[in-house]
Order: sequence, then structure tokens, then C-alpha cells
Amino acid sequence: MGRRTLGSLRSGTAGDVTLAIIVLASAAALYQLLAIIAVAHHKRQSPATSHQGPPVSILKPVHGKDPGFYEAIRTHAVQQYPEFEILFGIRRPDDPARADVDRLMREFPTLPIRLVLCSTSAPNLKVGSLIDLAREARHPILIVNDSDISVPAGYIGDVTAPLSDPGIGLVTCLYRAEAHDWPSRFEALAIATDFAPSTLIARLFGVSDFGLGSTLAFRRGDLERMGGFQAIADYIADDFQLGHKLHALGLRNIISEVVVSTRLGSGSWLGAWRHQVRWARTIRLSGGAGYAGLPITYASLWAVVAALFGLWWIALALLAIRFAMAIACGWYLLGSVDVWKYFYAIPLRDLGGVAVWAAGLFGHTVVWRDQKLKLDAQGKIASRTHLL
Repeated sequence: MGRRTLGSLRSGTAGDVTLAIIVLASAAALYQLLAIIAVAHHKRQSPATSHQGPPVSILKPVHGKDPGFYEAIRTHAVQQYPEFEILFGIRRPDDPARADVDRLMREFPTLPIRLVLCSTSAPNLKVGSLIDLAREARHPILIVNDSDISVPAGYIGDVTAPLSDPGIGLVTCLYRAEAHDWPSRFEALAIATDFAPSTLIARLFGVSDFGLGSTLAFRRGDLERMGGFQAIADYIADDFQLGHKLHALGLRNIISEVVVSTRLGSGSWLGAWRHQVRWARTIRLSGGAGYAGLPITYASLWAVVAALFGLWWIALALLAIRFAMAIACGWYLLGSVDVWKYFYAIPLRDLGGVAVWAAGLFGHTVVWRDQKLKLDAQGKIASRTHLL
């Protein structure tokens, strides 16, 4: 009798574990399928049209220069648009980026390109530079993007066209990453097959109160109504907060069909780890109420768990769905050739992402360039120390 009871308990426990794995795997598979739907929905947007609108000021705060910096800023200078200017903000006269900005001005002498030595102090020094750049800007439409962003032809017209609708307050862009070493390649895979899909799913469910640093296009008048860049000067996630505050004015934020590019140069696994953990902790502290539940969406994790329990049919089906979503978003939508070339590394990258998630679940410090920042519970910068 005792043996039968013990056997029944073991059988019941095994059944419960199998059921739990099936439920978790189904949730992860559903998330991947929703991402494919979100990609298809985004792809069905009306194609970009050549828009010739109001004059535009492009604001680019820079801090040092990454590989490919000149090529990236040059893509802005060759834009065909009736009237625009480019303002670069540096905080030190000897910033290494200065030589490349001077070179750009020599190559395009008729284009209004200005170098601004920024001095406004703010917890987020990038926003301090934006405050100074906005003061110098001459035009009613502003575009802000990160210093390492490369843009396609027609970019200015395409990302500012939606602002002709007074109900739209912000236009942002998805981006693909170019990488030339394995630490950076893992980051690029994360952007193309994890971050971008999550962004599209959020929009599919009506969540749009955010912006991405790859592109932030908006009206100067709306910026002034929300309190200027001063209103986001305390936050590390200035792009997210800009979108959040513009949305709070009753405006809509949209994701453009334009895809821009960035070039990653982590240089080491430690650099890539610090970068990923900074993103994770920033997301958690910027109001990501669902951050703790993210592992439910991790298809590769639950595929491994299913395989460990001998449920190979679940593991293989889940990996197939995961690969389909990654290729649909990363290669088909974003045009990242690395997703196609290195798709076999996606499950390993995903498992590394679980470790990043765990590190992001706790702690309030992040490393950003050459500084260690301590954040408060709202994602505001409480203090900073310089790394040696």
C-alpha cells in the first residue's frame, strides 16, 4: 500500500511538472507569435513619402567618438531636405569628436552645421547638453538622436512627416546594430530579436508613452509645453521620459517605418555586460511594472527546461517558433544580416539575457561610459562617481 501511494505521489508530481512546463512554454510561444503579428502589423504601415515640411534642427549631444562616428554623422549631412541645420554639443573643448565635426563642416561648407560648447549642469549631462542645443536651435521641428546613429536617405522628411498631424507628438524609430566582435554581436542580437519585438508588442497593445534614443522627432512648441528638456534632466532614461511627458500632453507617439542603424563597440564581454545591465535596471526603474514577469516570455529558457525533463517535442517546437520570430523581426523587418548569419547563437544569447534580467532585478547602480551612476526608485540620477 505504501509503495503504491509513493508511486502515485511521484506520478502526480511528474504530471504537475509536465503541466507547469506546458503552461509556461505555451505562454512563451504565445508571446513569440504575438511578436510576429506585431511585426506584420508594423510592416503594413503606409510606406514613407517624401515630405517637405518646416525647417528642422537636428540636435546631437556627443561625448567622445565611437568607431564609425564620422560616417554616421555624414549620413545626416547628405540628407535632401529644403532647410535643416545640425548642432553638435560637446562638453570639453578637447573632445575627440571635435575633429570629425570640424571635418564635416569643411566637407559641407554651405550646410548650417554648428559646434556648441555646452556648460549647463544637470544630473544627466546629456540632457544638460540638449538644454544648451535647444537654446541655440533656430527651427520649429527638432530631431534628437544618439551620436552613433546612421540614417537612410530621406530620413528627415520621413520622420517629420507625421508631425503634420497635430495629434502626434513624437516620432521614434527602431534600429539595427552593426557589430564586429562577439560581445557586441550578442548585444546586436538582443536588440534585433528581443528589444525590438517587445517594443512592437507594446505598441500593438496600445502602449506608446515612450521614445527611443535612435530618433526623437517632435515640435519645439510641445517641448516647451512639457517644461523643456529641464523636465527630464534628472532621469537616466531621457528618451523614455521625453516620450512619456509628451504623451502626457494628450499627444500620440508613433514608431516610424524608418529603420536607422547604430554601431556597437563593446570591446569586451565586461563592457557588453555593463551595457546590458544598465538597460535592464533602467527599464525596471523607469516604471516597468512587468519587469519581474519577463521570464515568462523567454522561449529559449523554457525550451531548455522542457528538454531537461525529456519533453523534446515541446523544446523543439518552442525553438522553431523562437527562430521564426527572430528572423521575422531581426532580418525581415530590421534588415539585420547578423540575425540570419548567426541565428544559431540566439538561444545562447537568450540564456545570457536571463542572467542580465536577474542582475537587473536588483541594484540601483549602472555604468555609463566612464561613470558609475546611482539611481533612485524612479530612475533619477542620485549621484555619480568617475571610474578610474
